[in-house]
Amino acid sequence: MQLLCSENGLNRKIVTSEMHRPGLALSGFVELFTSDRLQILGNTEIKYLYSLPPRQLIRSIDRFIEFEIPAIIVTNNNEVPDYLIQAATRRYISILRTPLSTTRAVHLLSEYLEEKFAPRTSMHGSLVDVYGIGMLFTGRSGIGKSEISLDLVERGHRLVADDLVIITKQAEKVLIGKGREIAQHVLEIRGVGLIDVRRIFGIRGIRMQKRVEVEVHLVDWENAKEYDRTGLEDKTTEILGVEIPQIMLPIHPGKNITVIAETIALNHLLKTYGYHAAREFNKRLKEYMMNKDEVPLYQDHEYLKKDKE
Repeated sequence: MQLLCSENGLNRKIVTSEMHRPGLALSGFVELFTSDRLQILGNTEIKYLYSLPPRQLIRSIDRFIEFEIPAIIVTNNNEVPDYLIQAATRRYISILRTPLSTTRAVHLLSEYLEEKFAPRTSMHGSLVDVYGIGMLFTGRSGIGKSEISLDLVERGHRLVADDLVIITKQAEKVLIGKGREIAQHVLEIRGVGLIDVRRIFGIRGIRMQKRVEVEVHLVDWENAKEYDRTGLEDKTTEILGVEIPQIMLPIHPGKNITVIAETIALNHLLKTYGYHAAREFNKRLKEYMMNKDEVPLYQDHEYLKKDKE
């Protein structure tokens, strides 16, 4: 973009991701004018202004420019009327010009502004891409989130962020996670210190951002507590108003959390494609109970009895 006037106007704040084409406002109807948006002047608006007699042009621009407009963007490298530049300069409103078409400029600006205005939060945890599934590991400090992430990277998966994960809601039900730029792809391993995953494992071990699809919440094992053993009912958690599956995973010595994490990712992929193992087993069990004379899994038990291997 080329700044045509009022560098001071660049200090104005943009408060919404939406934009407006002020055709009606330029023609005099300002009752519903959304002046708090970026104003886009395309071929239609510029040609309309040039079609006006001088006095009417001045009245039209004065009526339009009296509002607190964040900025004016002119597309298609259109020539801007001199009086519009003079009036905008007096009001400290920046006018920027781009050679892009109106459609292209609006698309690019919308994409940028939607990301800037997207709701966001930060969570203490680690985010790893496991078989294409963004897995967010959460739990108390020191429970082993970073160690699990390191083990997954060593097995060929990709680290997105550790310690602090910044999550942005970029679509209706899409959560995107990334790490802080200053601590990008750095893991803190207690007893070892900070390690740079990219330097040690190479580019294959990292990615810049990933959709957050499953939360694995690590908890300390309690003998007296009952844990889900079937998975028939899918538990969920809510982040920025978006529900995602949540797995409560108890930790105790001897448990291979890394393999379990890989299995959770693969099982989530199966569910995504319509196969729910626990529900399928429950359905098979019910069918067996209704028809006890039938063998549920294998039809030839005699063959299996003779299999001595």
